[in-house]
Amino acid sequence: MPPKKRILILGGSGFIGSHLFRELSAFYDTYGTYCSATTFKTNHRYYRYAAESDDLIDLLSHLKPHLVISSMRGDKEVLKIVHQHLCKHLEQHPIKIIVLSSANVFDAYSKFPSYENDKTLSESAYGRYQIHIENAVMRLPKEQWMIARLPMVFGNGSPRMNEMKYWIHEKQAIEVFPNLSLNVTYAAKLMQQLHYCINRNKNGIVHLGSSDLVLHEDLIKALVAKLGNHHPIYKRVYTTNDIRYLAVLPKTNKLPKHLQFNVSDAIDHHLEVLS
Repeated sequence: MPPKKRILILGGSGFIGSHLFRELSAFYDTYGTYCSATTFKTNHRYYRYAAESDDLIDLLSHLKPHLVISSMRGDKEVLKIVHQHLCKHLEQHPIKIIVLSSANVFDAYSKFPSYENDKTLSESAYGRYQIHIENAVMRLPKEQWMIARLPMVFGNGSPRMNEMKYWIHEKQAIEVFPNLSLNVTYAAKLMQQLHYCINRNKNGIVHLGSSDLVLHEDLIKALVAKLGNHHPIYKRVYTTNDIRYLAVLPKTNKLPKHLQFNVSDAIDHHLEVLS
């Protein structure tokens, strides 16, 4: 039997990274990194890595992964340098990289949803940072990289859901954008999709979100309703008089039907009641 593929998840202690570790670890030789989350200190599959001070190449040389998944968060300028060094290392080693990017690479476009081959353009610092990382990765041979662009990610315990719970508990206003049309994803389905992409060794750009769109205000109110019989305060924010789109839809690189989903599936998945 051939040895298991060895995978290193950079940012493995974050919401997406930790879910991905649990999804993959039963099937692959999986490792993750953490920085400040001390709960991972005793897990021998996790390595402490601080992007500001530690040398990623040392870790790569020690673990010799076949696949690196980048799910890091932190100082954008530091992470640009980290990915620059990582890509230079990959030029000389047969290691594949999967970068988890987002719809923000298209946030300068507002009139239409965005597809895999559309030109990226962003007005936000976060979107421009992600474009920088994407461009660095796309200079590698195509068989060596995959970029997974994600819309808003929800799920029990996700930062966005925790934020909403906090606002409800503290009786603070929840901001909603009535004219923002977007698609979404949720942790459980996203893990299945990424697992499939790894198993099938997919390359190129994939958009991993719901196949339909929803207005931000309707989405947030539907998710809040799943948390129980609360009476939240909503603050409606209008950035434009027209419908503005921030959605990443698949066109040329679609996944099988059993891995596709719609907004109602994502909403129905949130069944945890806030006490």
